Amino acid sequence: MRRRLRQVFIIGLTLSLLGIGAPAYSEDGDRKCNEELPAGTPSYVVCTWMNTPEEALETAMFWLGDDGQNLQDAAPIPPIMIDCSEEGNSCPTDSEGDGQLHDVDSPDVPGAEDGGTPECQTGEQCYVDPNTITEAEKTAAQATPAGQATQAMAQTQTTMRVWIDTELADDYKAGKLTEAAKKIAALVATQPGVVGVRFTSQLGYNQTFATADELDKFVSETATALRTLLPGKKLAAHTVVPVLGCGTDQTCTAELTKKYPLLDPERIGAWLSKGYLDQLALDSGHFATEYATWKIDATAAQRNQWAQVEARAWDAYAQISAEDASFAAAGSSAMTEEQVTQAIAAKIAAPLRADAAETVTLWTRWQNDQGQVSRVYGEKWAANTTWDQLKKLGTIKPRLATVYDPAHPEVDMATDLKNLSEVFGQVYLHTS
Repeated sequence: MRRRLRQVFIIGLTLSLLGIGAPAYSEDGDRKCNEELPAGTPSYVVCTWMNTPEEALETAMFWLGDDGQNLQDAAPIPPIMIDCSEEGNSCPTDSEGDGQLHDVDSPDVPGAEDGGTPECQTGEQCYVDPNTITEAEKTAAQATPAGQATQAMAQTQTTMRVWIDTELADDYKAGKLTEAAKKIAALVATQPGVVGVRFTSQLGYNQTFATADELDKFVSETATALRTLLPGKKLAAHTVVPVLGCGTDQTCTAELTKKYPLLDPERIGAWLSKGYLDQLALDSGHFATEYATWKIDATAAQRNQWAQVEARAWDAYAQISAEDASFAAAGSSAMTEEQVTQAIAAKIAAPLRADAAETVTLWTRWQNDQGQVSRVYGEKWAANTTWDQLKKLGTIKPRLATVYDPAHPEVDMATDLKNLSEVFGQVYLHTS
């Protein structure tokens, strides 16, 4: 019932923003909704109903009742028209164009067709030339495992959205960011359907960067390089922010701030507000062990994290994703149906229900340095309980993503991608 009221509330709010009114209601009464906030929400976060659920329901019923007749009868506000030929009206005559009305599909005025080169001030380049990536570079990109995987997706007609997953931190440290970014851009250019690039993982958590300034420079310079080469494509990063799981425990916050000095929420929030990232993935692998000293279990740590993310409004700047690898096990997942159901509730449903994470990325297969393979599904795609249960989550399929390494297929790229598309709406194609 609460979910239905929330959906109706969103409909009512949308109609209000469109300027569509409803019968008046009283402003009296308690409009606080703090009880709706998750446990552990900081005290400075206050919830106030713009419309209470009852008022939102009343508004929605007004417009949706009688098969939406009131909504159909509502007419847009008439436009304000000025007749320049009417006496007393003065209209500008120095505007661009030919001063005539044209139909939508009619040809443009002479000299205004697409395809020309913009005129830039002071002789500078003020546009991105797609020809900076050569045909030879595109051909080389297509020959890589990730390039072959994108082609396999097109051939098998899978519907997953595609991201390129790579690691540019080492290239940046080696002074080779420009060359590495151009290779990624060539790969993306060969497949127009690619959504974007995730250019780093475990950002600030591993030992790649020693100082905060170095970390900030990597993010800003890499984002700038990729946005120049790939205008319109999204940029993503993966990290861990342990301090968010502390909630209101000040001792926990102080200790983890000291332990992970680079993973400062304020710094990460600045990357988002400055537009460096369009998506940020937060890992969950530390929830079960990191907070034992303060008697904060995995459920509470996760709840604390998403309450903090929501309070900081990170989702106003970028899409926030939860990332989890716990469904897989060495060889194959051996969870029972009950265990899978509990894992789905804790690792998938909880982050999405918290209104902070928009997507959940599940690792379905990886291989360690000793060659041991961990999987969610059975070997060679043999059926198992975990995979069968995940296939039942069709209603949230667009919100589920996975990471796939085409250099190490389970069977072959076409077979693997087809099976993955039964569960996931998005895939990160890993390239080294």
